[in-house]
Amino acid sequence: MRCQCGDPGQAHDVEADRRQPQKGRNTVTRPRILVVGAGFAGVACVRRLERRLAPHEADITLVTPFAYQLYLPLLPQVASGVLTPQSIAVSLRRSKKYRTRIIPGGAIGVDLKAKVCVIRTITDRVVDEPYDYIVLAPGSVTRTFDIPGLTDHAFGMKTLAEAAYIRDHVITQLDLADASDDPAERAARLQFVVVGGGYAGTETAACLQRLTHAAVKRYPRLDPSLIKWHLIDIAPRLMPELGEKLGRAAQEDLRRRGIEISLGVSIAKAGPEEVTFTNGRVVPTHTLIWTAGVVASPLMQTLGAETVKGRLAVTAEMCLPGYDGVFALGDSAAVPDLAKGDGAVCPPTAQHAHRQGKRVAENLIATLRNQPMRPYEHKDLGLVVDLGGADAVAKPLGVELHGVPAQAVARGYHLAALRTNVAKTRVATNWMLNAIAGDDFVRTGFQARRPAKLKDFEYTDAYMTQEQVRQRVEGAAAGPTS
Repeated sequence: MRCQCGDPGQAHDVEADRRQPQKGRNTVTRPRILVVGAGFAGVACVRRLERRLAPHEADITLVTPFAYQLYLPLLPQVASGVLTPQSIAVSLRRSKKYRTRIIPGGAIGVDLKAKVCVIRTITDRVVDEPYDYIVLAPGSVTRTFDIPGLTDHAFGMKTLAEAAYIRDHVITQLDLADASDDPAERAARLQFVVVGGGYAGTETAACLQRLTHAAVKRYPRLDPSLIKWHLIDIAPRLMPELGEKLGRAAQEDLRRRGIEISLGVSIAKAGPEEVTFTNGRVVPTHTLIWTAGVVASPLMQTLGAETVKGRLAVTAEMCLPGYDGVFALGDSAAVPDLAKGDGAVCPPTAQHAHRQGKRVAENLIATLRNQPMRPYEHKDLGLVVDLGGADAVAKPLGVELHGVPAQAVARGYHLAALRTNVAKTRVATNWMLNAIAGDDFVRTGFQARRPAKLKDFEYTDAYMTQEQVRQRVEGAAAGPTS
């Protein structure tokens, strides 16, 4: 039994095409499986395929700019220097069962009818990759709004490069403030604004505040009271998923440490040396970090298929209705949340993405072997928020924890979630060294003279339109003309 949401005639064509002899060969070709994205969903899918499929059953290809899986929940700790960058970048080539071909680049368009994915490689070469089955897990990009100066002057917190860059930038502000004799410049460089009261923004503000609080002791000319961190969000509460009690406890922890929290407020305008809030307040600053949510990868808009708030509408089996051999999952897919019911879709969390990746792999294998597929269903196990040091809040299986017990649960969860023993050892060692020896306030030089802001990391203008994809694929099929 093939993918049940596909077209039978189309499935027959694919089988016929697969049995066509290739140039110089008389053997039957293996089905081509193309996985787009190396996040939690994509990597979980690839690893399950490698373990469950024999080499002769299919060829597996993975499209990703980097040959590693980034453990996003710990990115704020890289920005603060608690963890080294390589400790949360888990290599995709360490697996002993590794046999997946990796194309270093990003998918910028997909022709679902022709079964071709258009890829821009890291050398800016555009290539067409045919497939028989495609797993779309391109993840998400930072959600931005039409705010003057935002993409030109704000930093993001979505990639390893951004985290390393932000650490350099923050330490640079301390260096420049220490070297300056202008009180106004000094005050501006020691103010930091983080927009977004979700997990990413809250943890980023908390971790970086600890960094500057510890670092300023090494700058005798700087008044520690000048260092000010602002965490703002348009919502009425921080991290509403925590519930009122834990959310209030997290706010109290942050305010106790000197972080100023402004709710019901966002950014009206961003400049190189100041930020204007929507309530009219102007804050002199050289550091604006934007973490106000994510949206599905723009790749989803190139497909011409139905979307739900930008996420591809799929079945509970994570198939795309009307197309044979197309699966979508993770942050870019609106996967029905059967555990909640009432038309709910799974939130874009690592917990769901990882489990969806495994289920998609199993459903794809079932399709190959003419077996029935199974729907995805998973009950949320809870959440953890690491605020640095002994500060944390957690809600595992509905049990509310705060302080040291929550920190123990949070770090235990992260260690369990890391995919390899090497990564677990590196992270645990980094935590132990930081607890014993403290922080190192080293500016590594990642910050070049050319600024690198949101617009320089997201590449959202790289995607093709549906019409551009179709024209390219049809032109390639027609061949060169004389």
